[in-house]
Amino acid sequence: MKIKNQLRQFLRNTFELTDPSALSDATSLLDSGLIDSMGVLELVMFLESEFGISLNDDEVVAENLDTIERIADFVVRKQPVEQVN
Repeated sequence: MKIKNQLRQFLRNTFELTDPSALSDATSLLDSGLIDSMGVLELVMFLESEFGISLNDDEVVAENLDTIERIADFVVRKQPVEQVN
């Protein structure tokens, strides 16, 4: 839950959401136009610095980064076990 809250705050602050309440865990960030390719790069930099993970080029795909839910699941998978607990 903490990861989702951090993501939501980052998205609000970085992309100036007009209606933050409309952003559900399942909202497509790409299809909604909230982020574009430059936004994805900003998101990757945030994930790497905030959660101490490294993303490979092949991991920067919609399956991992398109919704808050997918991003949070991805971050949990990438973190070492001792950080998750």
